[in-house]
Amino acid sequence: MTRKITAIATLASFLFLAGCGTLSPFQGPGETTPPPVKAGVWLDIEKQRSGNWQLPLNEGTTALDWRLRAIDSATQSIDLQSFIWSFDKVGSIVQDRLLAAADRGVDVRILIDDSFLLGKDQHLLELHRHPNVQYRVYNPYKRRSTGAASRLILNLGEFDRLDHRMHNKSMVIDNQVAIMGGRNLADEYFGYDDKANFRDMELLVGGPVVEDISRSFDEYWNDRWSFPVDAIVRIRQSHVEKERIGDAASALASIYPTESADVRQGKWLDMARSAYTGRARLIVDAPPRETPQATSDRPVQVADELARIVAAAKREVVIVSAYLIPTPALTDALRDAVARGVRVRLLTNSINSNNHITAYASYRGHIAELLGLGAEVHEVQTLAQSRPRYILAPVAQKHLGLHAKYMIIDGRRSVVGSANLDPRSLRINTEMVMVVDSQPLAQELLALTEPDFSLGNAWRLSLGEDGRIFWQGDGVRLDAEPAQSAFQRIEEWFFAHLPIENEM
Repeated sequence: MTRKITAIATLASFLFLAGCGTLSPFQGPGETTPPPVKAGVWLDIEKQRSGNWQLPLNEGTTALDWRLRAIDSATQSIDLQSFIWSFDKVGSIVQDRLLAAADRGVDVRILIDDSFLLGKDQHLLELHRHPNVQYRVYNPYKRRSTGAASRLILNLGEFDRLDHRMHNKSMVIDNQVAIMGGRNLADEYFGYDDKANFRDMELLVGGPVVEDISRSFDEYWNDRWSFPVDAIVRIRQSHVEKERIGDAASALASIYPTESADVRQGKWLDMARSAYTGRARLIVDAPPRETPQATSDRPVQVADELARIVAAAKREVVIVSAYLIPTPALTDALRDAVARGVRVRLLTNSINSNNHITAYASYRGHIAELLGLGAEVHEVQTLAQSRPRYILAPVAQKHLGLHAKYMIIDGRRSVVGSANLDPRSLRINTEMVMVVDSQPLAQELLALTEPDFSLGNAWRLSLGEDGRIFWQGDGVRLDAEPAQSAFQRIEEWFFAHLPIENEM
C-alpha cells in the first residue's frame, strides 16, 4: 500500500511540474561564420574546380572517411548541425577528431536537436568546456531526464513547442566545403551497428553554395531557441573525460587513421578532379520567428519547393524517401505528373525495414492510392542482397533499412537533403535540401539507385483488379505485407486506426 501511495504521489508531482512554467527563449550575442579560408588545400581545390562541385557519399564507410578527413583538414572553423548524435563508435570518433581540431585552434560550433540527447548531458558539457568549442541545443526540454517517459511527463505542458524539431543536417569546414544529406551521427548510419543499419545518401560539396549553408547555420545558431548547453544542463563535477572519449574512438581508429597532411591533400585533389559540377541551390526552412509551436509560421519552404520541382518534371521522377506519407499537395503533384506522361518511381521502406511501425502504418493507407494514380511503388527488403555494400561484414544476421531522402528529376536534376516526404518533414520539422542541375551527377545517382529497385533488394507492389495489393519479390509473390509475424500486422493495423498521420 505504501508503494502504491508513493507511486501516486510521484506521478502527481510529475504532472504538477509538467504544468508549471515554460522555457523562455535565449538571447545571446549574434555570431557569424568567418569568411572562406583562401589558403592551403582549399586554394589548390579552387584551382582544380571553380564554381560549385558535388560528390555523392553513397556508402557509409565513404561518408565517414570524408567526414573525418574534412574535420582533420580544418584550419579555422567547423560548424556542425545534426538531428541525432549518439556517442557510440562513430559518434565517439567524430567527437575525438573535433576535439583534436579544437586543440589545433579551430573554432568548433555544434548545434544538435534535443530529441535524442537523453542521458548525454555530461558528454555535451565535456565538449562545451573546451575553450574552442561551443555547443548549443535546439528547442530543448526544460526539465532534463535520462528516461524518455519521465522526460515527456515532466515537460507535458510544453508539448506543442517540443513537437517541432530541427531535422537539418550539415557540416561546414573553413566555409569552403560541406557535407549535407540524410545521415545522423551514429553507428547505424555508417554500417557499423551490430544488428540493423541504414542505406543513406549525402553530398560533399564545394563552391559558392557553401556560404549559403554557413548562413543557414548562423541563422539557426543565433535563433532564440538555440541554447548553450550550460544554460540548460546543471553542471556537475562528473563529466565524460577526454581520455574516455579517445578510448571509445579507438574502436574505429585503425580503420580511419589520422592521415598526414600530404596524404590528405592528395586525396582532396583527386576528389576535386573527379567531382561533378553543376548549378546548386540550397533550400532551407526558416526557423519559426516567434515560438516553434506557432501554427501560422510553419516551416514550408522546402515542402513548397519540392512540389514545384515535381510539377516541372517532363519525363521521369525518381523519389527515394525513408518515410513516405504523401500530403494532399504532394499527391496532387504526383497525379498531375503521371497525367502528363511522367514516369514516377518511388522507393520507401517495407514493414520490416521501417524503424517506425507508426510511420509504416500511416503510409500503408496510401499505397492503393499511389498505385491507382499510376506511380511505381517499391519497398526495401530488410534482407536485401545489397546489404554488403552498406553494412560492415559479417552481414548474415544484420538487417537493412532505408534512411535516404533524395529525388532525381528527368535524369538531370538532383535533390538531396534531410527531408522525408511525410507531414512531419513537410509541415512540422525544419529541413534543408540541395538542388543541383547537373546531368552527370543525376546519372551517377541513378546508377547508384537502380540496384535498389531490383527484386533482390526491393518488393515491387502492384494493384489487383479487386483492389488487393501484392508484393513481388525475387521468386515470391505475397498478398499481404512481408511482416515478421502476425503480431506485427496487428500492431500495424492498430496504429493505422489512430488519428496520428499528421504527426508522422
